[in-house]
Amino acid sequence: MSADTAPNTSPHTTQAERDARALHDDGHSLAPAEIAIGVIIGRTSEFFDFFVYAIASVLVFPKLVFPHLDPLTGTLWSFAIFALAFAARPVGTVIFTAIDRSYGRGAKLTIALFLLGGSTAAIAFLPSYETAGLGAALLLALFRMGQGVALGGSWDGLASLLAINAPEGKRGWYAMIPQLGAPLGLIVASLLFMFLIAALPAQDFLDWGWRYPFFVAFAINVVALFARLRIVVTPEYEQGFANRDLEPAPLLETVRSEWRVIVAGAFAPLASFALFHMVTVFPLSWVFLFTDETPVRFLMIEAIAAVFGVAAIIASGTIADRIGRRTLLGATAAAIAAFSGFAPQLLGAGEVGEAAFMILGFILLGLAFGQSSGALSSNFHPRHRYTGSAFTSDLAWLFGAGFAPMVALWLSSEFGLLAAGAYLLSGAIGTLVALWLNRELARTID
Repeated sequence: MSADTAPNTSPHTTQAERDARALHDDGHSLAPAEIAIGVIIGRTSEFFDFFVYAIASVLVFPKLVFPHLDPLTGTLWSFAIFALAFAARPVGTVIFTAIDRSYGRGAKLTIALFLLGGSTAAIAFLPSYETAGLGAALLLALFRMGQGVALGGSWDGLASLLAINAPEGKRGWYAMIPQLGAPLGLIVASLLFMFLIAALPAQDFLDWGWRYPFFVAFAINVVALFARLRIVVTPEYEQGFANRDLEPAPLLETVRSEWRVIVAGAFAPLASFALFHMVTVFPLSWVFLFTDETPVRFLMIEAIAAVFGVAAIIASGTIADRIGRRTLLGATAAAIAAFSGFAPQLLGAGEVGEAAFMILGFILLGLAFGQSSGALSSNFHPRHRYTGSAFTSDLAWLFGAGFAPMVALWLSSEFGLLAAGAYLLSGAIGTLVALWLNRELARTID
């Protein structure tokens, strides 16, 4: 079948998309399992980028970019630049929604993922403070904002397509699938850094060894691009677009019409997003700055704990389908609130305490995070579901996670680890309040 006669061809479709559709048009229906694989690959690549940068923010950038500051202050500045990507994500959504509407989803996704990979690879060539002075920090901030804009544009609607194709009674199961990318990305990033730190002398790692994970991230992005394009060009995706379930609407129109859903959706996952950084980025910084433990050992603990997180995310799908997603979100928020009262102090209780904190934290994170994505997507009008879901995700990450490592590290360094627990408690309270206030959520999510 030629590209010109392919079915369901949108007027917004680019020639590249039509060629890709013709290449992949083998006549078979797109099964939910295929969508799930594409979603997992895409999310794993994004989170691998995320964690490569996060780990380098603790182990590399304070020494490379901020050597003129003390280690704690350098790490806080590194975390401040880390947060720029979350602030830039909504900007990326605005820019790439316009590209999507004008040139098609294939063009949008290709540009976004190459921007993400290019920004990530550019960090691998970052000069040191000794070479570029403050220019090194400015370049790092520029590349980080490039990552954020690209992440805003990389929203492909595949999670929504997966939900649309979910069998009856399996909404919770299919909702957890995109979330698997987070622990999988962390496992790969942690093991890669652990290998490089163990294999190289400290100075070699700081000079050039840390740069390799950023090159790997670019290669993984290319693989993820083709995996996601394989789905984006299918007739089923095109039909969802034609039915307005996956059509990008103007952002201002979406905000005016759906602001209540957007606000509720941004605050409903605060507990899981706050915990996300409390068991990934923050503990690495605390252990590295305030204990004598080597990064290799703690990165191994993170990777092992992330395996528990994978199992908990999978379990969340089954539990949610039995008791309801809203009930599970509320229960896990209450559990996170209880966890915040004692768990951070485990970081100061030696190696056993650290392991207990990480494993318990990842189990709770998996149960909560597994159902936190798109909790309110069904509340959007079909015309606004695609853009509304993307923008809600941007705001949820910004408010719930963007500044978490910096705030938690500053609070704990000034007032002790109990203060970091208070920060986590605030996220749990935010989720409980959002769930209580939004009565519509109670009717639609269960």
